[in-house]
Amino acid sequence: MAKTRKRYSATTKARVAIEALRERKTVAQIGSQYQCGSANVSKWKQMAAQGLPELFQSARSRGDEKLTESLYEQIGRLQMELAWIKKK
Repeated sequence: MAKTRKRYSATTKARVAIEALRERKTVAQIGSQYQCGSANVSKWKQMAAQGLPELFQSARSRGDEKLTESLYEQIGRLQMELAWIKKK
């Protein structure tokens, strides 16, 4: 008989990650408390640690990065068109 995979909600993953980031308990203890594997605990902890800096970035700076990228792309296209026109 095939075993079905357990699916964890985002809330559960966040709770586990916060608990792991606190480092008051071992990964194995957290895994047994929330009934998930220690590999999952480590993975969720790593994902949380990588995602935290983005939470504290202002919305303006995130939008500025997208705008800057699109502007550089447009500048590149315009420079290529100008160079093509100068050749003719």
